[in-house]
Amino acid sequence: MQKVIRRTALARNQAQRKAIRANKDAEREDLKDTLRQRFAFNRFQIDAVRAERERRREDWLRGPLAPQRDAGLEGKTFGALSPQAMNPPAIPQHLRRKYINIAPGDRVCIMKGKDKGQINEVTRVDDSNETVVVKDLNMAEVCFPEWLNQQYGNSTPFQTVNIPIPIDDVRLVVALDDPETGETRDVLVQHVYGGEPHLEREYGTETPKHTRYIAGENIEIPWPQGQAPEWKDYDVDTFRMEVETPTWTPSLHYAPFPPSVLDELRNKFSKYRTRHDPEWVEAKKMEDYKKEYLQSRSLWTPKGELIAMIQAKKKERLESRKDANGNMLMDDKTAGFIENFLKEKAANKA
Repeated sequence: MQKVIRRTALARNQAQRKAIRANKDAEREDLKDTLRQRFAFNRFQIDAVRAERERRREDWLRGPLAPQRDAGLEGKTFGALSPQAMNPPAIPQHLRRKYINIAPGDRVCIMKGKDKGQINEVTRVDDSNETVVVKDLNMAEVCFPEWLNQQYGNSTPFQTVNIPIPIDDVRLVVALDDPETGETRDVLVQHVYGGEPHLEREYGTETPKHTRYIAGENIEIPWPQGQAPEWKDYDVDTFRMEVETPTWTPSLHYAPFPPSVLDELRNKFSKYRTRHDPEWVEAKKMEDYKKEYLQSRSLWTPKGELIAMIQAKKKERLESRKDANGNMLMDDKTAGFIENFLKEKAANKA
């Protein structure tokens, strides 16, 4: 039985080590993919800025002889961004922030870019790349492929859309009451931290599951009221009354499922299994008892009897040197040695 327990523990530890290594490898590959996407995105932005600077310098140098760039085959899309600008690279799961303290419906102020200082409402929050889309701000013309324009019925080769903004480049705007004047005014919140779970939220809304507070003030910032989706009933749907009616009550007197289900989930004689049938456990115990009996039978030989007799006498001598409390007694030779040593030490001091 001890072998089975030890083998199960070793197998469990090995499986845990394999899972840890696989998780680290997956995180490393995810980080590599993210870095490649991030370098490509930054390269796209740098090339766009560099090309625009070169065109501006060429227009300044040539003056009236500068080329008319908004004409020709590429004139329709001149000045428009690539669709790549609308899809910032995603952040690996293990590197994302724990709490996103901005939700659709919040008012934010842009801190960087051409719309710096403008305040408007958030329309979309993307947790994968930690960006927000602000209504009517950070607008840009993006050129789309011809097949995509035909699919959506767009007559122009480009569309004016909102470009996502990193969460670090915006600040939450909260209406607070001034304690001195009593007036309500907008305040830019520098730091916001997440708190306990937010339980007052409707099912199906995008409201986050945690509360948020202003750092240093412990003032709770309420979430915007999200609208729950309107669910449509169909003939195949189950009634709410049938779903909410409890049909099973848990109890400690019996198992939640028959024991035979465990054999279907895990092999009955698997070494990774920690729970076994009583009959199987008893059989293993009988094997251990049989092994101990066979080991004891090996003592009934001349050599085994001699070894057992020597061990018994050694144990008897050891027990005779102990007192009633089980402490070892000191023999006369050791006591005499200590007494002579103390006498010589006292004489040397005198």
